[in-house]
Amino acid sequence: MKGDILLGIAGLEAAYGKIRVLHGISLEVREGSFVTIVGANGAGKTSLLKCLMGLLRAKGEMKLRGKSILYLPAHGRVGLGIGYIPEGRHVFPELSVEENILVTATRNRSVRREDLLERSYSLFPRLGERRVQAAGSLSGGEQQMLAFARALALDPSLVIADEISLGLAPIVVDRLFEVLIALRDRGTTILLAEQNAKRALEAADRAYVLEAGKVTIEGEASRLATDPKIVEAYLQNL
Repeated sequence: MKGDILLGIAGLEAAYGKIRVLHGISLEVREGSFVTIVGANGAGKTSLLKCLMGLLRAKGEMKLRGKSILYLPAHGRVGLGIGYIPEGRHVFPELSVEENILVTATRNRSVRREDLLERSYSLFPRLGERRVQAAGSLSGGEQQMLAFARALALDPSLVIADEISLGLAPIVVDRLFEVLIALRDRGTTILLAEQNAKRALEAADRAYVLEAGKVTIEGEASRLATDPKIVEAYLQNL
């Protein structure tokens, strides 16, 4: 088992208007671990991550390092060392690659801007080749790399990532998972919501299966990858 509990939630509920989307979710993410949340489209994965980032109002218990963050605004959570990679990239299309990275890098004053950029380009050399190009003109894979680089410029202790493989070429997906695994191996905690259950379970230490806004199965990722119920529901057609 990894270290102490970094992120803990219990009885979490959320709704869009009168439509409830999360029904009493409980989970924990330990320091230095790679945890994945898998489930079909519409299971509530993105809604859960939005709650964790303060982008969707929630009820229940949500603690980071033992302290409640339930009512903390999104920028306050980023300030506590959380890097967020949202579904759909959400880069600033009119800004250059370099400007997109530096927008968030200004919060990390402990490292020189040049060093932050160099680190980003060493992770994703393609971004270095396109550093002055407008982000909106990049391919989908390049924009996802940029979303990664922008989040990692903060040097976060916890990375929360949402659907990183959606619509991307396998070679790009491979690189993104390599980066997440390397981050975990150097001590960064990872929480990934991912529809590609096969890749997520291969990479993660622990997994939670979300169905209709509820956690239905949890356990070691390697065990869930061979669980007949998981194989039948999520893996047999991959």
